[in-house]
Parts: sequence; C-alpha cells; structure tokens
Amino acid sequence: MILLGWVVLMLSWFAWAYPFIFRAPHIQKRPSITAMGPTLAGLSLECLAIFIAFACRLPADSPVEWWRMAGVVVCGPIAGILSWTAVRHLGRQFRVNAGLYEDHELVTSGPYAIVRHPIYTSLLAILACTLFLFTPWHWALLSLALFVAGTEIRVRTEDALLASRFGERFFEYRKRVPAYLPFVR
Repeated sequence: MILLGWVVLMLSWFAWAYPFIFRAPHIQKRPSITAMGPTLAGLSLECLAIFIAFACRLPADSPVEWWRMAGVVVCGPIAGILSWTAVRHLGRQFRVNAGLYEDHELVTSGPYAIVRHPIYTSLLAILACTLFLFTPWHWALLSLALFVAGTEIRVRTEDALLASRFGERFFEYRKRVPAYLPFVR
C-alpha cells in the first residue's frame, strides 16, 4: 500500500509542477516592479513546510490507513487541476516573485473566481498530499503553521500591490473572493 501511496504522490507532484516548469512564461522583458524581500521570506517558510512534510516521517513499517490514502487521492487531483488552470488563466501575468508588470491585468476568471490566489491553494493541496501519506500529526501541524505563515506574507504583499494598481476594482474583488481557502474569509 505504501508503494501505491508513493506512486500516487509522485504523480501528483509531477502533475502539480508541470505547468510551472513547462507552461508558465518565465522570461518576460516587460517593465515591472517587484517585492523580492517578502517573496523570499514567504517562499522560505513554504519550502521549510514542504521539507518537514518529507523529512519528518512516520516509521517505514507503519501501515497506510485508508483515510491517509483517501487524502492523497482527493488532494492530488485538486492540486494538479488548480495549478494547470491557474497558470493558464494567469497567462502573461505569471510571476514567481510578487510584483506587477507595467501592463499587468487583474485576473478574476477561472480558478481566480473561486480564490484570489489559486496557486497557493494548489500548493497547500499538494502539501496536504504529502502530509497525509508521510507525516505524523505533530509535524504536520508545524508544517501547516509554517506554510500558512509564509503564504500569508506572500498574499498580503501581492494584495497590497494589486490594490495599489487596481484600487476599487481590486477591493470589490477582494470582498467577493477569499484569498486561498475557499469559503474562508
């Protein structure tokens, strides 16, 4: 059962990462402003959360309970679908670092109609996959806390940039659509 879990998890990670590696526009020669400090701080906390999920493991001989496997099977496809659709809808606005291009557009369609930051939602879903399969609950709680802290830094930075550019239009969007957890304001 653990082998099946590994296979499903690795396929899920591959499906999640593929659009960021091969479909997102990485080199764009357009004028932009960038907020590197908060991006690096948030990204560092998110990476630490992922490291904990993989490194702080259940004993190798632990059986994989049905609910852990169910979590992987549910969260994996959600992560993949969100990453693919978010990259597609974001298009030329895609950036790794928080920032705005000179001709930046406010994207509110597709997964951006459900959450303002579906890429972070997809990252949370793929992290949950890993936590379900490998991680004891006390390490999972620490991992989730670090992830949320890092994501909150990034969300607040990106929201401030979008608010500075789009003003009332962004405030209305923010009122209607939660940040990265559906149904949580």
